Amino acid sequence: MSIKIKLPDGTVIEGKKGISILDALNGREGLVARYNGKLVDLSTIMHDDGEIEILDFNDPDGKYVFWHTAAHILAHAVKELFPDYKLGIGHPTENGFFYEFYTNNKPFTQNDLEIIENKMREIISRNYEIKRVVVPREKAIEIFSSINEDFKVELLRDMSEDEVSIYEQGNFRDLCKGPHLPFTGIVKHVKLLSVSSTYWKGIEGNPSMQRVYGIAFPKKEMLDEYLKMLEEARKRDHRVLGPQLEIFNMFEEVAGPGLVYWLPKGALMRRILEDFLINIHLNHGYQLVYTPHIAKTRLYELSGHLKYYKENMFIFDIENEKYAIKPMNCPGHILIYKSRKRSYKELPIRFFELGTVYRYERSGVLHGLLRVRGFTQDDAHIFCTPEQLESEILNLIDLTTKIMNAFNFKFSAKLSVRDPQNKEKYMGRDEDWERAERALAKALEERGIKFTVEEGEAAFYGPKIDIFMTDVLGRKWQLTTIQLDFNLPRRFNATYVDKDNTEKYVVMIHRAILGSLERFIGILIEHFGGDFPLWLAPIQAVILPVNEAVSDYAKEILRVLRREGVRVELDDRPLTLNKRIREAELKKIPYVIVVGAREKQAGKIALRKRKEGNLGQVDIEDFVKIVHESKPAID
Repeated sequence: MSIKIKLPDGTVIEGKKGISILDALNGREGLVARYNGKLVDLSTIMHDDGEIEILDFNDPDGKYVFWHTAAHILAHAVKELFPDYKLGIGHPTENGFFYEFYTNNKPFTQNDLEIIENKMREIISRNYEIKRVVVPREKAIEIFSSINEDFKVELLRDMSEDEVSIYEQGNFRDLCKGPHLPFTGIVKHVKLLSVSSTYWKGIEGNPSMQRVYGIAFPKKEMLDEYLKMLEEARKRDHRVLGPQLEIFNMFEEVAGPGLVYWLPKGALMRRILEDFLINIHLNHGYQLVYTPHIAKTRLYELSGHLKYYKENMFIFDIENEKYAIKPMNCPGHILIYKSRKRSYKELPIRFFELGTVYRYERSGVLHGLLRVRGFTQDDAHIFCTPEQLESEILNLIDLTTKIMNAFNFKFSAKLSVRDPQNKEKYMGRDEDWERAERALAKALEERGIKFTVEEGEAAFYGPKIDIFMTDVLGRKWQLTTIQLDFNLPRRFNATYVDKDNTEKYVVMIHRAILGSLERFIGILIEHFGGDFPLWLAPIQAVILPVNEAVSDYAKEILRVLRREGVRVELDDRPLTLNKRIREAELKKIPYVIVVGAREKQAGKIALRKRKEGNLGQVDIEDFVKIVHESKPAID
């Protein structure tokens, strides 16, 4: 009996029922398949007619499976070299893969990584067939117990499935849902990058694991290009550049991990961002609010955060009451909304706050400014009617675009919607969800923003848009989140009086455009390599008098420029002019103003632009104009 399989180009493959995808391909190349919408191994047996798409490394799912298989090859190599080490978990990541091992407190060294990497190449060259075997869960427990893989046994005991899948390559086997490549030889080029310590399942007090990170590509030039990018990323590391440029520091030994101390230049840069955000929001119809840094835990009980988020909150006792340091701003904004009865005529209401929050992130995941325990969000909540959703989302997309354009960012989006097959998992009426999802999609389409739809990724209380910026190295960073919420208005009984004089639940939109200022500034440091746009640079220019004879003129320029709102410093130290210019370059100051006898006589300045060199003599007014015109529009 035969079956017919249709390819995306319209080609129909005909074969015997029970044929594998790999055999049916008859020489066509690919890494993994999407068979009737499901991602599966190429070894999958086909019993029914259907549609099939063969994915390569250019497809995100193809890349994911490629790196997933590379993680298994890493685990295979470690087990051949260190049989007593135990397997934890391994996964593909956004940029490569990792695997965790229990090593009896013997940290991997750089020399170990080189040995493991060579063993991985050997396993790749053996070109093992990778087989998927489905067994009863109890049988899998027996298998992994017999080879002393305690962590795999623990994972199995936590599962509820009756059957599980095991992947085998040579004499190596691992518990995994898959899918995987058909052969180890497809992986080709690998590089192990680093190793770190982590707790099993990320829980402090659990056994300490060694997590090895790596990357793999099908072509050597792709690996070479990635390693080159990685080297450039190291040069731009905000954890190094930030302190060097006197932007921030983190005094962990004295003050604790994950807490940021802004140095004067960083505080100034942050204030410039804050002023930009406040002004642009006021110009777009937002109202400024402030909420306290602490509140009774009963507020977060009402919002539901205490139930689901307690382990990430800082909680303390005072006057026989439990208080929490604010982990998010939304409950406070709802209280402000509820401070009096609202009419449909007032809506939409848009509250904006640069709200500082604190969350207990585990020390193992803290990472410079990118993952901290105390951070400030450009947070806003919009309260509107269902009919206003579409226009509010469009306004939000426009505001996001304007803010992103201020930094010359390219961006894309992801739309997270309900799982249409499991609507019972989500709160709210079908018509509310359909209207909300339609409004989000339509706004993105109307504004020409590329996006993917992720079914089942919505929160139980509403769909959302996530916007990603792509930095100069091609890395994607998730910044903006626009989240619709049908839950909190009901929990807080947040209503408005409609035209028919009945009370109705307001629709709530949570949104943060930059995310957190800490993380965003960390991203900016790496994206610009410390060479910030002129409007954002904490110091826009430095004045260098050639000698003592022009010192008074240099000080007069300093006064004029500061009066005109230019952020400028005077460097009249008794060092050579070349040395002072060199130091200004190292500090990445956009402009150097050189003042000599000719400039004093002409009433002008000699201007040097970073990376461009001398621009010649210009009027002071012209330089002020250059600085002011660099500011992004806020209207």
